[in-house]
Amino acid sequence: MVNWELQSCCNHNQTTFLITIGVYMVAILLLWRTFLLTPFKLITVFLHEASHAVACKLTCGHVEGIKVHANEGGVTQTRGGIYWLILPAGYLGSSFWGMALILASTNLLTARIAAGCFLVALVVVLFYAKNWTLRGLCIGFIILIALVWFLQERTTVRILRYVILFIGVMNSLFSVYDIYDDLISRRVNSSDAEKFAEICPCPCNGVGWGFIWGMISFIFLGASVYLGLIILS
Repeated sequence: MVNWELQSCCNHNQTTFLITIGVYMVAILLLWRTFLLTPFKLITVFLHEASHAVACKLTCGHVEGIKVHANEGGVTQTRGGIYWLILPAGYLGSSFWGMALILASTNLLTARIAAGCFLVALVVVLFYAKNWTLRGLCIGFIILIALVWFLQERTTVRILRYVILFIGVMNSLFSVYDIYDDLISRRVNSSDAEKFAEICPCPCNGVGWGFIWGMISFIFLGASVYLGLIILS
C-alpha cells in the first residue's frame, strides 16, 4: 500500500536521499558562477531545447536543427507543429526531466533506464546539432555517462544513481533560475513567454506566464522530493 502520508519518515534511504539533495543544492549554489557547473548548465539548456523538439515532433512538426551556445543560450528551429504547445515545452519540459531524473535515482534499475534514455537522447540530438558547442556537449556527456555506467557495473565505484540525481537536481534548480532570469527579472522580449503571450488569448503578458511557469517548475521540484520519499518508504 502506498504510504502517501509518509508515516514513520524517515528511514535510512529517505534520510540519505534528503541529505544528498541538500548537499547538492548547497554545492550548486556555492559553485554557481564557477566554470565547474558550466557543462551541467549547458546540459539543462540541451534538455530545454530537446523538449521543444519533442513537442514539435509530437504535434507533427519538423525539427530543422538545434543549437546550444556557450553563453547558456540555445535555439530550436522548427517547422509546423502546434506552436502554443511547442513554446512552453522548453521551460516546463526541462523541469519535468529534472523531476524524472530525481525520481529515477531512487532505484538502481530506474537509474540505469534513465541513463540509457539519456544516452539515446544525446546520440539522437547529435544528428540535429547545428553547432560544435552542442556536438561537444553531447559527446562529452555520452563519454561521462558511459564511464560512470562502466564503473557501476565493473568496479566498486557505484555512483550511477548519485550522478543521475545530481543532473536531476541541477536541472531542476537551473530551470527555475532560467525562468526567473529570462522571463521575470530581465524580461527578454524574444523569450518563449513573450511569444506565448502574443498568441495566447488570455490577458497575461510574458512576465505573468514566466511566473506561472516558474510556479509549475517549483511544483515539479517539490513533487520529485515528495514522490521520491514515498518510493523509498
